[in-house]
Amino acid sequence: MFGRGEVKIYFVRHGESEANLLREFSNRGFKHGLTARGLQQVKQLARDLEGIPFAQIYTSPIKRTFQTAQILGEWLNCPVEVADALREFDCGELEGKSDFGSWEIYDGVFRQWVAGNWAARIPGGESHLEIQGRFIPFIHGLIQKYRDENILLVGHGGTYRCMFPLVITNLDLDTLSELNIDHTMPMIVETRPDGLFCTHWGKFAFD
Repeated sequence: MFGRGEVKIYFVRHGESEANLLREFSNRGFKHGLTARGLQQVKQLARDLEGIPFAQIYTSPIKRTFQTAQILGEWLNCPVEVADALREFDCGELEGKSDFGSWEIYDGVFRQWVAGNWAARIPGGESHLEIQGRFIPFIHGLIQKYRDENILLVGHGGTYRCMFPLVITNLDLDTLSELNIDHTMPMIVETRPDGLFCTHWGKFAFD
């Protein structure tokens, strides 16, 4: 799979959204878009990425990511394709909620995942295993499809934090626990003979 021509994948989280300000679980449908600040974040990212030739932009179908990708696609003159594999994980019965108790339930399930209980889920939501089942094959498919090209993925912090330790060789759980996934911050990953390696986390460069 690896070593057939370097592929660089730019993982990006969407710009700040209305759901972020409301602290509301909004992982279904097309409800909450970008804030004014989020729009500015995306435009700044577009300026930062200008000049890099991207073969394709893939985006989660959720509104905040789709808006982010559309702006980037227009600015960078790059086609945009919706990929369900990139959507934020389904939080089941917590969808639309924002209260402290709901966030405690969310955090509890996330702690179970970190501890290795990948079958755990928020009632009505996705398990870690189900997220793996859509995300990992998608990433492997990109590596098979592209050669010596740059790909831009627009997704979500929760899914990235769950999946990165499983697909990126130098990002384990301990390393990720020290890193923030900020809005529109590029995380650059490249193919190497032994797998995917993260070279840049925002302004920080890995050796």
